[in-house]
Parts: sequence; C-alpha cells; structure tokens
Amino acid sequence: MTFRLLLALLLCAGLPSLATAAPGFAALTVEPAANGGETYSVTLQVLAFMTALSLLPAALLMMTSFVRILIVLGILRQALGTQASPSNQVLIGLALFLSLFIMMPVLDQVYDDALSPYLDEEIPAQVALEKAAAPLRGFMLAQTRDEDLMMFSDIARAGEFETPDDVPFTLLMPAFVTSELKTAFQIGFMVLIPFLVIDLVVATLLMSMGMMMLSPMIISLPFKIMLFVLIDGWSLIMGTLAASFVV
Repeated sequence: MTFRLLLALLLCAGLPSLATAAPGFAALTVEPAANGGETYSVTLQVLAFMTALSLLPAALLMMTSFVRILIVLGILRQALGTQASPSNQVLIGLALFLSLFIMMPVLDQVYDDALSPYLDEEIPAQVALEKAAAPLRGFMLAQTRDEDLMMFSDIARAGEFETPDDVPFTLLMPAFVTSELKTAFQIGFMVLIPFLVIDLVVATLLMSMGMMMLSPMIISLPFKIMLFVLIDGWSLIMGTLAASFVV
C-alpha cells in the first residue's frame, strides 16, 4: 500500500514532464555495435522519470497536509519546553505518516484512475495527468481560503474563475500553502495557551517566594509533561490534526 501511495504521489509531481514522452516508449534501447557487441542508451523517458523523482519533496510540501502537521508538532515541542525531545527525525516521521493517512483516499484515487491505467498503457500520459490532477485539486481547494485564492488571483491579474477546474495549479499551490500556514499557526496558538498559563503561574509563585534566580522553565516542565500525559495529549493532537482537514 505504501508503495502504491508513493507511486501516486510521484505521478502528481512528475506527470507534467512525463507527458512530453511518448507512451510505451522503451526505457532502454539496445543497439548492435560495430565490433559485434551491443550498446545501451537510456531514453528520454528515464530522464523524465528521474526529473519527476527529484520533484517529489516539493510535491510533498506543496500539495499535501505535511506542512500543517509539521508546524503544529514543532510548536507543541516548543510549548512543552523539552528542547530537542521529540527529535526532528521523530517529528518529521510523525508528520510524514500522518500525512499518508490523511492523503490516502486522494492518492488511492490517483492510483486507480490515473497511474494504474497509465502503467498498463490503457491511457496516454496527458489523460493520466488530467485524471491525477482532479482529486488532488479537490483536496487542495477544500483546504484553501477564498481570500488567499483571490489575493494571488489579483496579483496575477487572472480575474475571477467560474469553476474550480479553471484555477491553474501555479495559482492554487501558493494559495494552498499560505492557507496551510495560517491554519497551522492558529492550531499552534490554541495548543500553546495552556502551557503558557502554567509558565505564568509558576513564574508568579517563584517571584512571590523570592526565588527569582531560579528559572521557571525548570519547575514548570514536569507539570506541563504531567498535564500533557494526563489528558492523553498525543491522541488529542493527532486526532485534531487529522480531523482539521476537509475532504
């Protein structure tokens, strides 16, 4: 299943370049050499595939739920005051697999409607590109604020769009990322408030006791971790992030 999802995401990132290659074009050609041997040449389709593969990280950031999840998890770690725990690798892993969970219906639809028929040579690359763009466009439009979309439309002087299908990806991508950043910081603000209250209470108590040289962060850290554990914080955070995406 994970391999299928990665293939679907790769299709979303790389079909524009794959569309330039003829469908069914051989990935490797073997030609006879002058001395009776054989020579091998890599075709343009392999070059297009490698180019699409290099675009996979950008597609992961620009067209999925990865950015929102990673920012919220980073703000949570900052609110807890645990410095480097969880580590960056753990946060990125959590964000990646939660993104796969959220994007699974979209990527499954891309695989079933576009990638699988294209690999079976049932449809050309251009048709596969159009079929792959439809579910991804629907997901991105559902998360994008209208004011962000209109802002970039005014900057590009594109005017108003009659249907969602008229919105180009070059305009939808920055509007989607801008909306994701806004939503991530809004969720992060709500996560930060309870821990900020604990820091303020601890700092006030220390000042009233005359212990101004003692860092409030050292005293408040166990209380914040205890609160987070008692309310089952990880389940709340993951559930809230997963439910925050409108599909």
